[in-house]
Amino acid sequence: MHIIYWQYFIHFRLSELHLRVHTTVTGILLFRWDLYSYKLTLPESIVESQVSNHLPKPARALDATLQDYAYHAFVYPRTCIPFNGVVPSYLTGIEISAMRLRSGSLYRRGIESFKEFVIPVGLREQPYVERLVLAYQNLGNWSTTYYSLPGYIYLAPILGLLAYNGSDLSASNLPELDFWASEEAITIDFGRVSPIPVGTVAKCAWFDLHGQVNFTSLLTGNVCSTTEQGHFSIVAESVVPPVSVPPAPPEHTPRGSTG
Repeated sequence: MHIIYWQYFIHFRLSELHLRVHTTVTGILLFRWDLYSYKLTLPESIVESQVSNHLPKPARALDATLQDYAYHAFVYPRTCIPFNGVVPSYLTGIEISAMRLRSGSLYRRGIESFKEFVIPVGLREQPYVERLVLAYQNLGNWSTTYYSLPGYIYLAPILGLLAYNGSDLSASNLPELDFWASEEAITIDFGRVSPIPVGTVAKCAWFDLHGQVNFTSLLTGNVCSTTEQGHFSIVAESVVPPVSVPPAPPEHTPRGSTG
């Protein structure tokens, strides 16, 4: 039976700093400091279950590599324009794109469409930067290589959305900014996905940057929602075909025996 987690995001003003409290019904409290006004929001999707699945080093190393190549796409950078990057030949099949934005504009206007992502107004980041870069990933056939999920099959490729400081576009190995949607959820429209195996239910899977896999229900169509960055896909539990048991042979009666 899945444990249902309710998540609440509460922002309290404390002098010029604000304390972000993330709490669940289990009583776990996570604290983050930010510089924004009092806000109480409830995410649209309820986390049905969580699985600890510590991300292997290759997955985090891949994020660093893709950040570097995504920044190479900014030859003539313009604000609010997506630039598609080119990955090295040994990662052929992965798609990357990057968009540079002013933090204030992003908060007030959101982004109507960035690949499969729709980002609403009210996006916050910590620490605050004047310009940030949203980096997009589509891992394609590399999804299961970097994000193995035992017991599940992928119905769509892994899509990543990460935020970085956009003040220096020649920088590499940047840490991700902490960002979250404070008013409405970010949505991800996967479009056409693989058929759902008979007897299973498709779910949204969100891999956060701390080794947690969160499962939520799909919205209308093949759409998932999130309030934070990470990597996302649609999955279904693996169906193990029943093992067919051959019928027992008929009882053998030796010659010459009488019944």
